Amino acid sequence: MPRQKDLKRLIRARMKKTGEAYTAARAQIIKKSASRTSRTRVATTRLTPAVPKAASYAELAGMSDTAVQEKTGRTWEEWVRVLDQHDAAVLPHREIAELVSGTYKVQDWWSQTVTVGYERIKGLRARGQRRNGTYEMSKSRTFSVPVATLFNAWVDPAIRRRWLNEPNARVRTATAPKSVRLGWPDGSIIAVGFTAKGATRSAVAIAHVKLPDRETANRLKQYWTERLEALGEEIA
Repeated sequence: MPRQKDLKRLIRARMKKTGEAYTAARAQIIKKSASRTSRTRVATTRLTPAVPKAASYAELAGMSDTAVQEKTGRTWEEWVRVLDQHDAAVLPHREIAELVSGTYKVQDWWSQTVTVGYERIKGLRARGQRRNGTYEMSKSRTFSVPVATLFNAWVDPAIRRRWLNEPNARVRTATAPKSVRLGWPDGSIIAVGFTAKGATRSAVAIAHVKLPDRETANRLKQYWTERLEALGEEIA
């Protein structure tokens, strides 16, 4: 709302321009001023995201305070405070991860966990979403076979065909017995990592990335649950 002197000046200018009486000109000036104020408030509300409370950080990040503090030495509230001091919310994902791992000496996997959790807390990505707007899903399982056997079930086309049931999947890269990247017919990518857990047990972790939306990610999570069941039966 204009101050009193400004209001009178605007009223006199309108009276001169339109020929309206003082009361009519005043009513129109006040109406326009109130409308502008309302629009400004609405725009500000839309542009300023709600700041989450510290109590909800763990839920937004997708990991408990206890776990992240045990592995990194800080709770989510402490990580948000530390990374905000570096204006990390405006940095690319890679630079945040490098900051966490390099400056704060957090191991690679946990530096990614902290980075993704921070991005979720700051509203830069949703659960299952990457910074570029695409989605991903992840799934892991442990099997009672040596890691070489598990790796071979992915890279051998004849074996893979029996449990995966996707003949058009293609191995793009493979590093025995650590990782495989599969190209999917729709253009998405499956990154697969293998971990030995002794001589007779091993684990596989899948990340299916470049997905268009959350619905696709949820559907593929169910698909990979079923395929890993089939894989277990194949290599048992």
